[in-house]
Amino acid sequence: MAPTDRQATTLALALAHALSAAERGLAVIPLSRTKLPALRSPHHDGPGPASPPCHGACGRPGHGVYDASTDPARVRALFAAAPWATGYGIACGLPPHHLIGVDLDTKTGTDASAALRELALRHLFTIPATVVVLTPSGGRHLWLSGPPDVVVPNSAGRLAPGIDIRGAGGYLVGPGSRTAHGVYATAPGTAHLAPAPCPPSLLRLLLPPPRSHHPTPAAVGRHGQGLVQFVLAAHEGQRNTRLYWAACRAYENGIGPALVAPLIEAARSTGLTTHEARTTIASAARMTGGRGRG
Repeated sequence: MAPTDRQATTLALALAHALSAAERGLAVIPLSRTKLPALRSPHHDGPGPASPPCHGACGRPGHGVYDASTDPARVRALFAAAPWATGYGIACGLPPHHLIGVDLDTKTGTDASAALRELALRHLFTIPATVVVLTPSGGRHLWLSGPPDVVVPNSAGRLAPGIDIRGAGGYLVGPGSRTAHGVYATAPGTAHLAPAPCPPSLLRLLLPPPRSHHPTPAAVGRHGQGLVQFVLAAHEGQRNTRLYWAACRAYENGIGPALVAPLIEAARSTGLTTHEARTTIASAARMTGGRGRG
């Protein structure tokens, strides 16, 4: 089916923005209006029970972020194969920028920007002048660059409620992309900037914490009390989010089992039922691998 004039115009704009990003050394892929990769996997029926996952070795497009390229000819070919594309994604973690995206969400009932400022004050870092992309929902994406020898993982809410991190294997919706909810745009005064180096103190927070199988009683008391207080301060609409975040931090620091009862009690005082609290904490334990259970 031939694209309509409007589709053709949207595609041409998306391709132009993607090519501009590629010129800056940012590897790109076409996205659909849903913000998902526009090209369907050539292995949608499965590569076969004995075959490992394909990350593009087959030579066909449709491998998501593994298709990302800075080569103009390759980018044009990807968009030609997806005439319904309305935007583009920028792969994170790749040279030369080793991009890290800090996604400040507005849909969690918390102020993610305030949470980031609080982290900056607590851990003594400042966010440098860098590219900022405004999302249709009112959120912001901060672009930072990481060291070439450090792999920053993707995470959702691990740093703080409402703060998601796009790292290796992830992608950011590029400015100029049109989605079902609106257009992504570069914040005024930041389009000419390069992704600024991630502050070392922030970078340490983005990396997985070391596993602690035998926390000391003092550590349990110090960290645990702070997490319990975090849950107690939850307002309606934040209760599950705060409990989940606190439980994840507890398990990541090896004190999850010791804090189950105090966290449940704190959650009940905010209005959650015991069953709801246990379910949320169990989800956090699964998400983190239940660190500290042994």
